[in-house]
Amino acid sequence: MREGEIRFIDQTVPRALSWPLLNWKVRIGWRSLFYKSAIIIASGLLLFAIMLLKSKTTAEFYAEPVFFSYAIFVTAFVVSRIFSAMLYESSMDSLRQDTASARSFYLESYEPKVAFVIPCFNEERDIADSIINCYKINYPQDKLEVIAINDGSADRTLAVLQELQRTYPTLKIIDWPNQGKRWAMAAGFETSTAEIIIQLDSDSAVDPATFREWIDPFQNSRVAAVCAHGVPKNADKNIITRMQTAYYFMSFRILKAAESTFNTVFCLSGCGAAYRRSAVMPVLYHWLSESFLGRPTTYGDDRALTSWLLKRGESIIYNYKAVTYTVVPENWKQFMKQQLRWKKSWIINAIITSRFIWKKQPFVSLFYYFPLVLISFLTPFMTFHALIYAPLAKGVLPFYHIAGVILVTALIAIYYRFLDKSNKFWPYLFLWSLLNLFFMSFILIWAAFKIQDRGWGTR
Repeated sequence: MREGEIRFIDQTVPRALSWPLLNWKVRIGWRSLFYKSAIIIASGLLLFAIMLLKSKTTAEFYAEPVFFSYAIFVTAFVVSRIFSAMLYESSMDSLRQDTASARSFYLESYEPKVAFVIPCFNEERDIADSIINCYKINYPQDKLEVIAINDGSADRTLAVLQELQRTYPTLKIIDWPNQGKRWAMAAGFETSTAEIIIQLDSDSAVDPATFREWIDPFQNSRVAAVCAHGVPKNADKNIITRMQTAYYFMSFRILKAAESTFNTVFCLSGCGAAYRRSAVMPVLYHWLSESFLGRPTTYGDDRALTSWLLKRGESIIYNYKAVTYTVVPENWKQFMKQQLRWKKSWIINAIITSRFIWKKQPFVSLFYYFPLVLISFLTPFMTFHALIYAPLAKGVLPFYHIAGVILVTALIAIYYRFLDKSNKFWPYLFLWSLLNLFFMSFILIWAAFKIQDRGWGTR
């Protein structure tokens, strides 16, 4: 406990946060929950019937039990994720009630010292927008730091930062030879004295209007980190960015929301993550020295740091009301580099996290994490079976398999639309799913072969 930090007097209050599903005193909003459940159950039953038909892609109904079981397993997993996401609002209500019940032990205006840490490498185009938005927030300037780390950029990034410093004299610039994003992030944590550190990618920008939604959950002393909701800046650029925009909404508002229900978000996104500095410092050097198969890991920095916090038993949540904007790849070359990098970091962290998560979160590991890992590793092989092996070896066309994938996507799209009827990008979920089916599911295999190539592969 640092000097001046405010402690919960009643230690039983925040413990409700650690198991929101069992906190039945929370006002869940049963009518809304019933309506959502009816939609999901009806869709699930329909999808279950389609998956039975999908199994007909094999020569006989019971001839391929592994393939059939995989189809049912994936369906059940998707339904469970959506149901968990439906409980997300309840978990956030629980957190707010925990905080409100201890309100007398807090300052009425919660304004801890906050630092934005922005590593940048060759980002002359976007870095100014990122920094300017940090200074637009309505927050006491004496409690706000902005630290930009120029990690050996070869373009005008440093010049842009120096120009910004003339407008914003409090902007701190760290300029050094290229050492990688992980070391740049660590420099921010070490340099700052702020209680809350907000990590932003150099092509990301905070939404000033939602900033306090990002900070407010830290009033609960058990919250170690908060993931913001990421929205692509360049969403309407072309079909590639539109597909990614649909994916981002699903990834954050459904998948991260489902994880947040259990206070166990597995990846704090680089486009916007807030950390309690006191939670990070004990693991900072372990994170910096992390290696895999005898070689330092040079990517997946955000996911890796999240894993270290989870290993300490910290609570990590997602708040959709806090918004950041980021730039997504606009051409196939950039997109493929990004996806390969993400897949490599996912493989490494899936293995590392598997070593401890079953001890720290047995329920989450059994019903979410290990099923996710299993599905992710099986999918390329099951896809090969359906699209290539069965047609060539048995003459069975993959019609039902493709139909099943589309219907799984439809199930997600229903909830997507329920969450945000004004979001126009939901139809692109189907294009994203077909892209995954025919191509991207195999990238995981390529990433495994390239796992020892630790080059960053910037876009």
